[in-house]
Order: sequence, then C-alpha cells, then structure tokens
Amino acid sequence: MTDALVCPSCAAAHESHERFCLDCGLPLVREGPTEEPPRSELAQRARKVHKTYAEGPLVRAAWARNQAEAELIQGLLLEEGVPSMLRRSRGFDVPDMLAAGPRDVMAPASGAGPAREVLLEAELLTERPPVRAVERPERLLAVLCAVVALVALIAWIGTDVIA
Repeated sequence: MTDALVCPSCAAAHESHERFCLDCGLPLVREGPTEEPPRSELAQRARKVHKTYAEGPLVRAAWARNQAEAELIQGLLLEEGVPSMLRRSRGFDVPDMLAAGPRDVMAPASGAGPAREVLLEAELLTERPPVRAVERPERLLAVLCAVVALVALIAWIGTDVIA
C-alpha cells in the first residue's frame, strides 16, 4: 500500500506529512482502495435488526427443547430482522453451564407478530397449539371414582380410629 496522500476533491498529490490540501483545505485521504476494517459479530448482528421490530417489552415468541434448537430459531429470526434473546425455561433444574434443557426465545413485542410468521413459514410452530384429547373418557372417569373411593375409605378408617 502506498503512503501517498491525495485530495478527494481536486486529486492533487501531497506528501505523507501533510494532513490538509493546500488548494482546497479538505482532509487528505490515502491513495488507492481503502479496506474497511472487519466488523465484530455483534456489530454484524446489530446491522441486521429492523428498528421497528425492536420496541416494547420482551414476550415469549417460541420455545425450544435445547440450546442448539433455540439458537437455530434465533438465527432464523435475525435473518428476518427480528431481534431475540434466549432464556432458560422456568422449572428446569440444570446447571447454567450445560446446553441441555428447554429455552424460551424472547422477542420484543413489536417483533412478536413477524417472529410468529417466520416460525410458521419454517414449520417450527403450528397454527394452534396441539390439544391433547382424552383417548378414553370412561377410563379417566373410572380412575377418578377409584381415587374418590380411596380417599373416602381413608377418611372413614381415620374417623373410626380417632373415635
């Protein structure tokens, strides 16, 4: 790379100790193509975020079974301009250093709608959460009756022993 400096306006060449063009008064630049310094990963991620999707409190946009799946979802959202962060799901007892355990993918409230659309398109969400139907309602009724009868028997025995 050359050390020659030129004026960006009049293209006059100057020596390396000069800082301003003697004719125009503009700051001098290096001659030839300039290379942009590499951006950090955080700066690259921040450039992808749409500002309209970054407003409001954080809401749960998706759920993942583990850290890797959550990072995949987070990457999909970022490619569409939706910022997100990961949070360990409540009630799961695993040390923080492990990648195991469910994660909540949190997005700002203004980005929750676009996040849902992205995840529906990627088939990571269903239109409605699956409803688990009781396969045999008569079996459930029989189990409930048995539990009530057992509680009644224990109460009856307990009153006879105390009296």
